[in-house]
Amino acid sequence: MTAAAEASALESRVGHYYRMDDTYRVGREKVREFARAVQDYHPAHWDDAAAAELGYSGLVAPLTFTSAPAMACNQRMFESVVIGYDMYLQTEEVFEQHRPIVAGDELQTDVELTSVRKIAGRDLITVTNTFTDAAGECVHTLHTTVVGVTAEDVDPAIRSAVQGVMMHDVNLLGVDASDEVYRKTLRPEGALRIAEDGSTRTPGTPAFEDVKVGDELPTHHTRLSRGDLVNYAGVAGDANPLHWDENIAKLAGQPDVIAHGMLTMGLGAAFGSAWSGDPGAVTRYAVRLSQPAVVSAAEGADIEFSGRIKSLDPETRSGVVIVAAKSGGRKIFGLATLNVRFR
Repeated sequence: MTAAAEASALESRVGHYYRMDDTYRVGREKVREFARAVQDYHPAHWDDAAAAELGYSGLVAPLTFTSAPAMACNQRMFESVVIGYDMYLQTEEVFEQHRPIVAGDELQTDVELTSVRKIAGRDLITVTNTFTDAAGECVHTLHTTVVGVTAEDVDPAIRSAVQGVMMHDVNLLGVDASDEVYRKTLRPEGALRIAEDGSTRTPGTPAFEDVKVGDELPTHHTRLSRGDLVNYAGVAGDANPLHWDENIAKLAGQPDVIAHGMLTMGLGAAFGSAWSGDPGAVTRYAVRLSQPAVVSAAEGADIEFSGRIKSLDPETRSGVVIVAAKSGGRKIFGLATLNVRFR
């Protein structure tokens, strides 16, 4: 089958949907574990009293927390539905926080292939995760876009190299489904009920009258070591060897081991929360990745975060903050925005 035919076949699978059988229980120690992995030390992630002071019933999960359960939930999609690629490169992520997730939440996760499009000869694939609480309200929506890389674009040695180092139950290269009969399953009809707490609770952020367009966020530097990458891989369930094996990183065309895109996004979210004072005040966080942060064994990596208020909306008392991230003289965020509600 030609690459064009394979792309067409994949486009016909857009809309493929499944719901995970088990719910995901958000544990307070898991919240702290994830916060540590993304170096987010806002008290609401660590201390029950600090969370309660902001009006939360339990520890607040960091903004990018859903990336961890999504990693496990999406495995079936990339093993049996989105196939024919030798590698996937993360390019864009959109986190929609309808209400903050807190410790004790029981989340049902839906997975859907929402888009396949070709740009500059590359296949861009978007998978959407919908997280619904025990009351049946959608509390978080996560859109993940990756570039599907085919065999002709990678070193052929990478396949055997990856198979030699991967965990025994992880398959990054997909499965051969040529002998299987594909059956498309669609999302059941019916509108999602979106949680409204994210737009009605009084946030613990600065007053709207005290901020203005052009205000700059204080610059912050974050250090990453190889140990940080290995820790994040375990916490988030992202076992891709690009983040810890130099040989495979170089076979994939990278100069050295690179940081997880989701990790750098988590660091960016922590930067925003430290400035705003309330991690639950963000309603949307969108990041388009530009370059990865290279993390050498000897020197690690330094990531510089900065930001400014791009726009303000008096009707909703909210604003859009642009977040910039640089490492090794390179921009690692092509475009990143935080939509923040102000008091």
